[in-house]
Amino acid sequence: MKEIKQGEIKNTSVTVPGSKSYTHRILIATALADGPSIIENTLKSEDTTLTANALKSWGVQIIEKNGCIEVTGTRGELKSAKEPVYLANSGTSMRLLTGIAALGNGKYILTGSERMQERPIRELLDGLSQIGIKAISLNNSGCPPVEIQGSNLKGGEMALDCRVSSQYLSSVLLMAPCTEKGIRVTLPYGLVSKPYVDMTVDIMNRLNVSVERDGYDSFFVPGDQMYRHGRYVVEPDCSQASYFWAAAAITGKTVKVNNISMKSRQGDVKFVGVLEKMGCIVKEDKEGISVTGGKLKAVETDMSNMPDVVPTLAVVAAFSEGTTIIKNVSHLKAKECDRIGSVAKELTKMGIAVKTFEDGLAITGGKPGGAIIETYNDHRMAMCFAVAGLVVSGIFIKDETCVVKSFPNYWDVFEGMYAS
Repeated sequence: MKEIKQGEIKNTSVTVPGSKSYTHRILIATALADGPSIIENTLKSEDTTLTANALKSWGVQIIEKNGCIEVTGTRGELKSAKEPVYLANSGTSMRLLTGIAALGNGKYILTGSERMQERPIRELLDGLSQIGIKAISLNNSGCPPVEIQGSNLKGGEMALDCRVSSQYLSSVLLMAPCTEKGIRVTLPYGLVSKPYVDMTVDIMNRLNVSVERDGYDSFFVPGDQMYRHGRYVVEPDCSQASYFWAAAAITGKTVKVNNISMKSRQGDVKFVGVLEKMGCIVKEDKEGISVTGGKLKAVETDMSNMPDVVPTLAVVAAFSEGTTIIKNVSHLKAKECDRIGSVAKELTKMGIAVKTFEDGLAITGGKPGGAIIETYNDHRMAMCFAVAGLVVSGIFIKDETCVVKSFPNYWDVFEGMYAS
């Protein structure tokens, strides 16, 4: 358990690691490419290591070299799996790799932690079955562990339900160019977390794979394409930046996160726009994006396209005047923990009035007090509630090491903000 030191922070700038979402995707795309690629600024964390190790077990050579990652592409051909692949509680690894496993040869089993075995994947399995892939939930729950029968894929058409996760679509898109005829996907029920699909398409385009799309209604990836090897750079993670922008918001200080641009396809970069509506000052220059805190007021906002920063916003809302309404985030219940219920419970411990509803939260700002914060083995719970401890005494974070999932040196960067 870690006690957060209440204390003044300085006007400062920080550097956050490479994007977790981009790192997963570029590892997979370069693993399927036509030769060796060098990737700079990858995130080295528990989750991305799980993805890399799974790819290694399927015959992909991945080595660290001169501070970069070198991935030798397999031209879309994966070796047979000797053992089940354990993916802990990395939902991104599980969902993206489920589709990729279908490109292999033979039976592939993907499993994970107890919480992972409660996280849904049925809709992706159903989609893969529509194009002739044997993909099943081994315990018939619609959750991992899953078994995928790899084979030479022709491709085809599928209707995919992405109301729970956009990662289902990203998984299918990433595998599609390696099929014979390609894959056409329609989304009859819409799509959550749209920017994550934009990131997937961005990676595919950067590696010379074409994707045809009708907005977010349908996608077609022609078959018999090859990802192109090369040298690629992963941009900083906007989800991780949110904690430092939030620190500025509640302390009144100025914190810049280096090397981030408003042009990023990461949806979470728009979090600064929410903070601006709450009373902060946001500035962008060639070095990055800075937030300066001000008198905070409540907002009503649709967070469907930036769900990972909802816990961060919830903490900021606790210090704001009025009631903040966070809408259209029902899919947060299927994350590392139920991030609607868990955030509400921990804020309530701090004396903040919170109401939950089917797809969001209502948080009435006040005077938060100290509390022992349960993290539920969720990295984002640890990082966002630590921010509250900058201005509230008596904040303790349980299981603080869970940050290794996405930001191994978080505590070092966080403590570097203190004025003394």
